[in-house]
Amino acid sequence: MLNFKSNSPEETVAFGQSLAKVLGPGQVICLAGDLGAGKTLLVQGLSRALGIEDAVTSPTFTILNVYESNFPIYHFDLYRLNYAEELFDIGFYEYTEAKGLSIIEWPDKFPEELPNEYLWIEITTNENINERIFHVRARGDVYEKICEELKNICPFLQ
Repeated sequence: MLNFKSNSPEETVAFGQSLAKVLGPGQVICLAGDLGAGKTLLVQGLSRALGIEDAVTSPTFTILNVYESNFPIYHFDLYRLNYAEELFDIGFYEYTEAKGLSIIEWPDKFPEELPNEYLWIEITTNENINERIFHVRARGDVYEKICEELKNICPFLQ
C-alpha cells in the first residue's frame, strides 16, 4: 500500500492530476471515504488533467455521470443505492467492463460486485481540516504497475 498526503484542496486536485497521468481506458478506480473526504475533488483534478472541460460534480442523485475525453469516463456514486440488484439497472457491469475509465465512489457498499482487478483509494481525514491521506492499494498486476508509476511521479508520497 502507498500513502499520499494532501494538505489542501489544491493539493487534492493536484493528486488527481498526477493520478490521471498513469491511468487509461479499461481501468477501474475505487474511491472510498467519508462524506466530504474529497472523493469528488480528486475526480475533478483527474478529469481536468484528462482534458474534460465540463463541470465535474458528484453523481449522488444521477448515480452515473459520463464525461468524454480521449476515452469515456464513467463516474459512479453508489451512495444512494441500497441493493446490489440496482447495479444492473444502471448498467454498472457493462460500464466497468467497457473501454472507458470507471471511477466508483462508495465502492465499499457492494465490494462483492466490483471487478476482479482495480485500484482502491481510501481517503482519510485528520485533525487538520484540510489534510487528507490517500491510501492506495492495487488489486491485480496492471494496478501494481500503476502504483509503481504513481510512486515515481507523484510529489505527495508520504
